[in-house]
Amino acid sequence: MTVKIEKFNISTLGFNDIIDITSKVQGIVSGFGLKDALLNIQVTASEASILTLECEPGINADLAQLLEEIVPLNKIYKHDETWHEGNAYAHLKASLLGNNIALSVIEGRIELNSWQKIVLVDFDSKPRVRTIVVCVVY
Repeated sequence: MTVKIEKFNISTLGFNDIIDITSKVQGIVSGFGLKDALLNIQVTASEASILTLECEPGINADLAQLLEEIVPLNKIYKHDETWHEGNAYAHLKASLLGNNIALSVIEGRIELNSWQKIVLVDFDSKPRVRTIVVCVVY
């Protein structure tokens, strides 16, 4: 078994910023020159998530609305009482969706359907620079 890893940074706006990173990740995978592999994509932040999504304005708004109903921005959270950062909701939303996903690489391409995209979602209360880790095992 061999592992290849590459990292890249993305600037986000926070507050449910959804960024399509599919082409960037596919470019990295293609650069590795592999045929078949297991791909893991991770964001190294506890206020952001990596997931697959159709990534169009309607579903993006629906996701933000759903998560706001589950974890409202204007609620008082114990984390905020401790750290006074005002971003407990961001940690909780990210914990629901997770900070990494595993996908298959078949014949050098990430196995996604025609509408499915790999996205970074940043829930934090301010803009950030997020590090994405692309790890391929083959």
